[in-house]
Amino acid sequence: MAGLMSGFGSFTHAVVRALPQSLAKEALRTGSLEVDLLKAQEEHDKYVSVLKHRLGLEVVELPADEALPDCVFVEDAAVVCGDTALITRPGAESRRKEVQDRIDIRLWDYAVSTVPVQDRLHLKSFCSMAGPGLIAIGASEAAQKALKIMQQMSDHNYDKLTLPDDLAANCVYMNLPSKGDVLLHCTPEEFPESAKVFEKLKDHMLIPVSNQEKVKVDGALTCCSVLVNRKKNI
Repeated sequence: MAGLMSGFGSFTHAVVRALPQSLAKEALRTGSLEVDLLKAQEEHDKYVSVLKHRLGLEVVELPADEALPDCVFVEDAAVVCGDTALITRPGAESRRKEVQDRIDIRLWDYAVSTVPVQDRLHLKSFCSMAGPGLIAIGASEAAQKALKIMQQMSDHNYDKLTLPDDLAANCVYMNLPSKGDVLLHCTPEEFPESAKVFEKLKDHMLIPVSNQEKVKVDGALTCCSVLVNRKKNI
């Protein structure tokens, strides 16, 4: 496990994208709550500011595209592992133009397993990595069932941090020079009980970041950035 997690969470750059005004009315969603565009913009600005100013990452900000209302959710466009990026093919037809201009595609040699997800949009709707070998996982039946499957598939033993709210389990972990273990997570206003659970992570720098508006269009904290550890010679 120690070898597998060596360097886990080390990042130098973050790719983000500006929030289009079209998000409020045209972004894909499973619910019907109205988005307050001004508040959504304030939330996103704070998210980017934390990455850039508080954590010192080099932030690459792409411009918004009003024709692509979901484009702020850049995590859906690429999966980064080491120095390799896999450009995805979004399931929604309306989102495929987000990746059409990305032509530097490399194949990688990693084993991939499929985890069935029931009653939720995707896996990160109820889990994410909160540290090396530490999975933040929701308490719902769907989340716990997926966790059991992951444990059966894996050759490694992971610790778990169980949160009463599934959506709160989506958090952003980083290990940064001079900062140490950093975790962006839900605010007490959104999920008070889950926020208390995060406070158990005494060795982490805990940074609550609000996501009350973007969650209305199924966006989570991890959705809004692609984190990269860029080598000095690249």
